[in-house]
Amino acid sequence: MKTSLEHLPPVKQHELTRVVEIILEEFEDALKGASSEFKKRGRILKIILFGSYARGTFVDEPHTNKGYRSDFDILVVVNNRKFADFSTYWQKAAERLMRCSQIGAPVGLIVHSLREVNAELKRGRAFFVDIRRDGLALYELDNDPLAEPGQVSVEEARRLASGYLSDRLPHAKVFLKTALFCLDQGDKKEAAFLLHQAIEQAYSTVLLVLTNYSPPSHNTRFLRGLAEAESGKLIDVWPRNNQRQISWFNILNEAYVKARYSPHFEISEEALRWLSDQTETLIKRVEEICAEYLNTFVAP
Repeated sequence: MKTSLEHLPPVKQHELTRVVEIILEEFEDALKGASSEFKKRGRILKIILFGSYARGTFVDEPHTNKGYRSDFDILVVVNNRKFADFSTYWQKAAERLMRCSQIGAPVGLIVHSLREVNAELKRGRAFFVDIRRDGLALYELDNDPLAEPGQVSVEEARRLASGYLSDRLPHAKVFLKTALFCLDQGDKKEAAFLLHQAIEQAYSTVLLVLTNYSPPSHNTRFLRGLAEAESGKLIDVWPRNNQRQISWFNILNEAYVKARYSPHFEISEEALRWLSDQTETLIKRVEEICAEYLNTFVAP
């Protein structure tokens, strides 16, 4: 696996150094004072940069009209799948990475055990195969390589992609339809939660169809970044040049928990109407992208 960051501007190299420092510090802190032998054996084996920054195709234009900025996509490989539990070991790291003023790009963090990563590689899962091919090792405890990728037949790849599309996207449509019903009834919290679910399912659909992988995350901001990296046709669904609309999306991102459990969660009908329109656009765009991808399997 490659290790050089020379293709990136010095400022981005420094930012990634800080990303690695925070990840290592927060995992060490999560294990601090552990009395069990299991926790004492917890290790980060690899920290891998993947996606547009690894490939050198990133976009960093926050001051333009479109305001698009690529994420730092990071895979953390641990020595036991129990250490991949996000809420227990990684939530604080994710929050600190988001707040850190020394890091100029959003950081998307996924965590898997080495056994899980190698198993997915042997199955030929496109997401992990791409990481092995294009990823950059920012940190390695040792030099042990990842497993050699397996092969997936064209027929199997199409079957998987088609299955994901037919299974997942209908959920997104039902969540949107039900959200609109709740909104018409004045049930804004329930509408917000359901819109969040519609967006989550839409992004999971396109990720599963294009890469055979979607992380177990309810963070729609994170899922959006991964999906937009796979298809630029998704980028303009959510405008980056209107602060009020950005705020509405961020409020909705919190709805998975807060709309259900917080008495202080509030969102306006105006925001929900706009978010509903954009979610409908997102679902249509996802359907188009997936259909185009499936058509590539058709023999000429």
